[in-house]
Amino acid sequence: MGFILFIFTFITLYSSLHFYAFMKAKKALLLGPGSSIVLVLFMAVMVFSPIIVRVSENLGFEGFAKTMAFIGYSWMGVLFLFVCVSLFLDAIGLAGHLVRIALKKDFSALVLSPRHAFLAALGVAVLAGTYGYFEALRIRTDHVTIATSKLKAEDGPLRIALISDVHLGVMVRESRLERILAKVRDASPHVLVSTGDLVDGQTDNLAGELEMFRDIRPRYGKFAVMGNHEFYAGDDLSMDFMIRSGFIVLRDEGRTIGERFNIAGVDDPAGRGYSLRGRSDEKAILSELPGEKFTVLLKHRPLVQPEAFGLFDLQLSGHVHKGQIFPFTLVVRLFFPLISGLYEFPEGSLLYVNRGSGTWGPPMRVLAPPEVTVIDIVPETKP
Repeated sequence: MGFILFIFTFITLYSSLHFYAFMKAKKALLLGPGSSIVLVLFMAVMVFSPIIVRVSENLGFEGFAKTMAFIGYSWMGVLFLFVCVSLFLDAIGLAGHLVRIALKKDFSALVLSPRHAFLAALGVAVLAGTYGYFEALRIRTDHVTIATSKLKAEDGPLRIALISDVHLGVMVRESRLERILAKVRDASPHVLVSTGDLVDGQTDNLAGELEMFRDIRPRYGKFAVMGNHEFYAGDDLSMDFMIRSGFIVLRDEGRTIGERFNIAGVDDPAGRGYSLRGRSDEKAILSELPGEKFTVLLKHRPLVQPEAFGLFDLQLSGHVHKGQIFPFTLVVRLFFPLISGLYEFPEGSLLYVNRGSGTWGPPMRVLAPPEVTVIDIVPETKP
C-alpha cells in the first residue's frame, strides 16, 4: 500500500511538472497541433518511464531498460531544473508587474519575453544537468574524527567506512561501484557499513557487483541495514544479495564486535507497509548492549529517538542525498532538517548523515556531491 501511494503521488507530481513545461514550450515556441501532439506523446512516455524501466527489468529486457532509464531519468533531472529556473523567472516577471502597478512605471524592458525566458531556462537546465552528471561520478571522501573514552588507548583507533544510498540497479552498476569501493579500499577501514538503499530494483543481474563487495574484507566485517528501497526491490531478494556480498544485515538487533565496540541496526519504517515490523524500539535494542563500549547505531533515515540518547554514541544515516539536485535540497529540509554532516545531541549522542554514494533517479548531483565517509573513532587523551 505504501509503495502504491508513493507511485501515485510521484506520477501526479511528475505529470504536473510536464504540464507546466508543455505550456511554457507551447507559448514560447508557438507550437502547432502536430508539434504539440508529438511533444505530449514524448512527455507521456517520460512520465511513465520509471514504470516502463521497472517492468522491462522484470521481463529481462535489461538492454532496453538501461537505455530507457538513462533517457528517462536524465530528462527527469533536466525537467526539474528547467521548472525551477522557469518559476524563478516567473517570479521576477510577477515582481516587475507589481512594481509597475505600484509605481506606475513601465519595467517591461527588463522582463524577458516568453520565448527568451523559455530558452534561458532550458539553457541553464541543460548546463546544470551536464555539470551534475559529471559531479555524480566524482566520489568524495569525507573524514570525521570522534574522540571517546570508551576505546582503550592500547587498542588504538577504530576506523569505519560508511557508504549509503548506492542504489545498485539499472543505472548504478559496476563502473560506479568501483569508484565507490576504491575510496573504501584506500581508507583501509576496520569495518564497512551500509546505511540502506544499497540496492534498487532487480538484484539477479548484479553478480559482478556482488563479487566486488566480497573482495572487501575489513577486520571486523561488513554490516548493513534495510532502507526503503530494499523493501521496494523485495526484502528477501535484497537480503540475499547483501548476505551473499558478505554483509551482516542487522534487523532490529545489536551485537558486540571483537570486544571493542557495539553495533546495532534497525529496519527502515517502509517495512511497515509490507506487514513486517512496527516502529523499531531502539531503546530496548540498545539497552541490551554493554554500555561501557562505544555503540554505533545504523539507521537509514536521519531521525533520532530522544529516548535512545545516551544509549548510542554515534548514529549513522543517509536517505536524504542532501537533496541530490539543488534546489530540491530546500524541499528535503522541510521533512528532514538534519540533512548532511555531524550533529550533536544530549547525553553525548552524535548523528552523522551521509550525502549518499550513488544516485536515485536522475544520474546527476547538483551541489550535493556523493561521498564515502571515513570515520576515525579515537581514544580520548587525558589532559
